[in-house]
Amino acid sequence: MTTAMLITMVLCFALTVSVAVSIGLAAIFGIQIAEANMLISVKEMFNSINKFPLAAIPFFILAGNIMETGGISRRLVEFAKSLVGGIQGGLPMTCVLTCMIFASVSGSSVATTFAIGTILIPALLKHGYPTTWAASLQATSAELGVIIPPSIPMILYGVSAEVSIGELFIAGFGPGLFISGALMLFVWGYCKFKGWGRNDGDGRLSVGKATWKAGWALLMPVIILGGIYGGIFTPTEASAVAVFYALMVGLLIYREIKLPDLYLILRKSVLSSAVIMFIIANAGLFAFLITRAGVPEAIGLWLQDVLKTPAYFLLGVNAALFIIGMFIETGAAIIVLAPILAPVAMHFGIDPVHFGLVMVVNLALGMITPPFGVNLFAACTVARISLDRMIKDLIPFVLVVLACLMVISYVPALSLTLRDLVYAK
Repeated sequence: MTTAMLITMVLCFALTVSVAVSIGLAAIFGIQIAEANMLISVKEMFNSINKFPLAAIPFFILAGNIMETGGISRRLVEFAKSLVGGIQGGLPMTCVLTCMIFASVSGSSVATTFAIGTILIPALLKHGYPTTWAASLQATSAELGVIIPPSIPMILYGVSAEVSIGELFIAGFGPGLFISGALMLFVWGYCKFKGWGRNDGDGRLSVGKATWKAGWALLMPVIILGGIYGGIFTPTEASAVAVFYALMVGLLIYREIKLPDLYLILRKSVLSSAVIMFIIANAGLFAFLITRAGVPEAIGLWLQDVLKTPAYFLLGVNAALFIIGMFIETGAAIIVLAPILAPVAMHFGIDPVHFGLVMVVNLALGMITPPFGVNLFAACTVARISLDRMIKDLIPFVLVVLACLMVISYVPALSLTLRDLVYAK
C-alpha cells in the first residue's frame, strides 16, 4: 500500500497536479488498495484540521494582508532605511531588516514577499540594482517570515510532533537573527565588491522622524510577542490580537484602509487560508495511513542502523529535506515528515525543539529553490520577470542560507539558549 501511495504521489507531481490533490489522491488510492472504509478519509481529514493551534494560520495571514494594505509595511521600510540606508549597500540591507521586522507579525513568507517586495523591489531598481538580483534578494529575505516567530510552519511542526509552540517560537529568534545578520553582511560585502548602492541614502528620513512615523507599526510585534511570552495570551490568541491591532491602526490611525478594501483583504486571506488548510487536511490523511502501515518505525530503525551518530543523522536528514523542499510545499512536508523524523531525532538525543528549527529552516529553503519555490514565484510576479532569469543571482543567497543551516544544525545552543532561559525546567 505504501509503495503504491508514493508512486501515485510522485506520478501526480510529474503531471503537475497540485500538491494537495496529489497527496489526497495518493491517500485515497491507498485506502482502496487496503480495502478499508472510505469514511476514514473524511474522519482523518477533519481531525487533521480540527486542532486549536491551527486557528492561528488564517489570522496571521489576515494580519499580514491588513499590514500590507494599511501602510504598516511601508512605514517599517522607512524605519529600516533610516537605520542602515545611509551606507553603501544600505538599501538591500533595508530589505533584509524590514523582512525581519515584518516577519515578527505576519508568520508567512509569501505575505512578506508581496508586502515588502512591492515597495522595495521598485526602489532597488530605481537605485540601479539589477532586476534579477533585487528579486532574488527579496525572495530570500522573505524566507525569514517562517523562521522568526510567529511562524506558520512552526505551528504545523508543533501540532504534528506534539511540541510546545511557545518553545518553538522563542527558539526561532536565535536562528532568525543569525540568518538575518549573515544576509546583511553578505549583501553589504557584495555591494562593496560590485560598486553598487553609493546613493542608497537618498531620500532617507532621520532615525527620529522615521521612528515617530512607524511608532504604531513597531509597537505591533512588541504587543504580540510580549503578550505570548508574558503569559497574557497563547500564540493562537495572539494571532487574533494581531488582526485587531493591525485593523485599528490601518483604519483609525493611519487611515489608509477604506471600507471597500476590507472585502478584498478578506477575500485574499480566505483564499490563502483555504489552500493551506486543504493541504493540511490531505497531508494529515496521508500521514495517518503511512503511520498505520508502520512506515515511521521502519524508517526510524533504518536510520538508526545507517546513521549511527547524531551528526550523521542531522547531515542525512538535511540532505533529504533539502531535496524534498524543492518539490513539496513546506507545510505538507512538515505534516508528513515531522511525526516520522522527530521520534528518531529524540532517539539520537536531539532536542525536538532544536530539530524543529532544523526542519523549518531547511524546508524554508524550498521556498527559494526551483522548481516549486513559492517565494520565487511571488518575487517574479512583483518584479515582472521569468523564474529562469533569477537562477544565477539566486545561487549565492541559497549558499549563504545553507551555511547558516549547518551552523544551526550543529550548534544547538543557537536555538535552545533563549528557550532554556524563558522556559527554565
